[in-house]
Amino acid sequence: MPLPNRVGPDGSLFADPARGTLFGNRGGRFHDPRTRALPRRIQASRQWICCVLSFKGRRHQVWGRGYTDLFFCDEVTAFAAGHRPCMECRRHDALAYREALVRGLGLERTPLFPEIDRILDGERRSGREKRMHHLPATDLPDGAMLLSTEEEFLALRGNSALLWSPAGYSAPLSRPTGIVTVLTPPATLAALRQGYRPLWHPSAADLVPPNRGG
Repeated sequence: MPLPNRVGPDGSLFADPARGTLFGNRGGRFHDPRTRALPRRIQASRQWICCVLSFKGRRHQVWGRGYTDLFFCDEVTAFAAGHRPCMECRRHDALAYREALVRGLGLERTPLFPEIDRILDGERRSGREKRMHHLPATDLPDGAMLLSTEEEFLALRGNSALLWSPAGYSAPLSRPTGIVTVLTPPATLAALRQGYRPLWHPSAADLVPPNRGG
């Protein structure tokens, strides 16, 4: 049976056999290594990161006594949940993300990553609940993740909105208009608008080419 270590765009944890393209953690361990059941807590700290699946041959037991391993369909999913690139295993991406975020937010100085974590923490959740953002669809960049009126997750790419699943994307729909419900934190939206290109699941490229920044 798969562990409940897959992450949805709303930040929730669930079990699914689909293999993700990225993994990460939330600053340490918040699961019980004995039961390996779905944890009541949602984080160990504000440091929510997404990482490559393999780095310098490191190995450890998933959901053992180390940090709580989490797996994502792709970086678009991780961003929607409120994670950012890891500074250790994805240093180039982390610095590019921070540079784009600084430009997008109009910051006068470059923040340390713990400061970015504090910004994201305030934008991704309200207590244990996912914080939603109601924004004009026309202002959203590629890589933004929406919650549809049918309670489905939609990722914006090109002129389409791709239906999300743990195993990838399907059913390209027309890009929505008007005010929409956005899961991706505004700080990350700012980085996407400034040209940061997130890592997409391969299924997205099979459905529709990217537009701006995807």
